[in-house]
Amino acid sequence: MKASKEAIRAARKLMRLSLKDGHLDLGLAQSMAKRIAGAKPRGYLGILSTFQRLLRLEVEKKHSVIESATPLGSDESEGIAENLRRKYGSEVTTEFKVNPDLIGGLRVRVGSDVWDGSVRARLQNLSNKI
Repeated sequence: MKASKEAIRAARKLMRLSLKDGHLDLGLAQSMAKRIAGAKPRGYLGILSTFQRLLRLEVEKKHSVIESATPLGSDESEGIAENLRRKYGSEVTTEFKVNPDLIGGLRVRVGSDVWDGSVRARLQNLSNKI
């Protein structure tokens, strides 16, 4: 379902209103979504779906996923987490995953930012150039 321009504009306004001091207030966002669902204004489904997408993107900005081919030691994990906190702020959460398909190296994703220093990505780039 494609949202109308008015629905997108309303969802963005809801998003701005659900931020307090630059941080997302999930309780406030939830109460606004309930009010919209209850009032059912024109295009409310488009408003709610766009608002949900904006909320998901905002939450993902503060969550990082670090993939490695082998389990990382506690010193390495803490060093990576500290670097991410320095770059993205102290509220960034970290999630470490083991992905043997990477062969070696790391892949770090924070929101829409991705750093892929894995051996698999390098081999894939090399095969694309050939």
